[in-house]
Amino acid sequence: MTEEAQPQTDARPRSLASQLFELSRHSAIYGIGGLVSRFLAVFMLPLYTSYVSPGDYGRIEILMAAMAVAVVVIRGGANFGFIRFYFLEKGPEYRRRLIRTIFWAQITYSTLVLLLCVVFASEIAGLLGVRYAPRSQLQGSGTSLVIATAVLLWLNVNYAQMTNLFRAEKRSVAFSIATVTNIAITVPITVILVVVYKHGPLGIIVGNLSGTLVVFIALLGYRREQLGLQFDRKLLRSVNRFGVPLMAAALVMWVTNFGDRLMLSKLLHGQFRLVEVGQYSLANKISSAMVLLFTAFQLGWPAFAYSIEDEESAKRTYSYVLTYLMFIAAWAAVGLSLFAPWIVRLLAHKPGYWPASEAIPALAYASVFFAGFIVVTIATGRSRQTKFNWIAATAAAALNFGLNLWLIPAYGMLGAAYATLAAYILLMLVRTWNAQHVYPVRYQWRRVVLLLLVAGALTGIGKALPHSLPLAFALTAAYPLALAAFGFYLPAERKRLRRLLPAHN
Repeated sequence: MTEEAQPQTDARPRSLASQLFELSRHSAIYGIGGLVSRFLAVFMLPLYTSYVSPGDYGRIEILMAAMAVAVVVIRGGANFGFIRFYFLEKGPEYRRRLIRTIFWAQITYSTLVLLLCVVFASEIAGLLGVRYAPRSQLQGSGTSLVIATAVLLWLNVNYAQMTNLFRAEKRSVAFSIATVTNIAITVPITVILVVVYKHGPLGIIVGNLSGTLVVFIALLGYRREQLGLQFDRKLLRSVNRFGVPLMAAALVMWVTNFGDRLMLSKLLHGQFRLVEVGQYSLANKISSAMVLLFTAFQLGWPAFAYSIEDEESAKRTYSYVLTYLMFIAAWAAVGLSLFAPWIVRLLAHKPGYWPASEAIPALAYASVFFAGFIVVTIATGRSRQTKFNWIAATAAAALNFGLNLWLIPAYGMLGAAYATLAAYILLMLVRTWNAQHVYPVRYQWRRVVLLLLVAGALTGIGKALPHSLPLAFALTAAYPLALAAFGFYLPAERKRLRRLLPAHN
């Protein structure tokens, strides 16, 4: 981990190409860890689906959903305010004080939650509906699963802050090394626990926390000088004032991102409810391949976006980033939607999982709108006006909750998938409307709408015709060509593309 902690400053204005290259470079390096993580997550799906029943897989996903909301609450405003405040001052004393304050605050909060989860583990298992039931093909007690999840929760909260510091320092290589090391430890331990010792869902959770524990201990030793006993309550309050509106937004976003698993469990009846949760969770996992495209981007984006000091340059950069990111995400959504039936059967050999393919297209396109949301929301952080964030997220969550109540009883997991898509569309629209009021950016809306319409049309054609692999390949490959036919590319972009053709080499 020898990357320089602080970027060098340069008074000369930087070109758009230079700025986009820096963002791409950091995103690519972040993507090494993300790529390995997502690849192995998909690689492990055949293992999980072979050794764990759909019902047990549903139990795991319900616990992970509950953990997701707990992480947001425990990390508080610091989760979102840390990087922004890191760039407010450049003095080493200030930054050291900020790092130590956030570290000790999150250690304290997460430890209290861990103790509460251990004491009330049985009650929590009953509340979430993950208790063991006879003749249900479930394995292991719900109490043990809750305790293991609580330990994983504690580790995730504190590990995230340690790696968050690498992001603030733009040390993408160090971040990726920590991520890959974590994965390298997690995978073999999980395989041993699930395959050799047959620990089922408990083995999956314990295996996932093992690598995080080892790397977290190593990072504590690596950061020991920066993690001294120092706590600034005033600074913490300032960070929370900035971050709590974003935290509230993330909290209500949980309804959109994870609440559907719980609603499927509560609105459907019988043991099949956990089976359908397992199927829907598999669809989400496969759709998360979309997230890989911009997880790396999301890690590098805030520090990059805030580091552009010239306002006009920042706005121009943001405009192009939105177009390019949604172009890539939409193209991936086309492919993922059309190849969904084959992907599901490849990753899950048990027929009980195969219906998951029906939910993938809606979830994939939901990720496209989430990619746009990531870009447009940076404007409020740059202007430090984040109070509206929770309103936008609440509107999306309310729509998602209402549609789930209406659609899940009639359509099951497919209703949950379309409720998620509708919520993300609304989230991006409302967030954009507010962001344009506080920090106007001339986004290329004609191009954004065009790329979405073409992607949707190709997906619709593929779904309407009989499924075949050649057709899926052809329609996916046709996406950039179809955009060209509708005049999507700018003259400068067409010129660069012609240079890539063999005739110009």
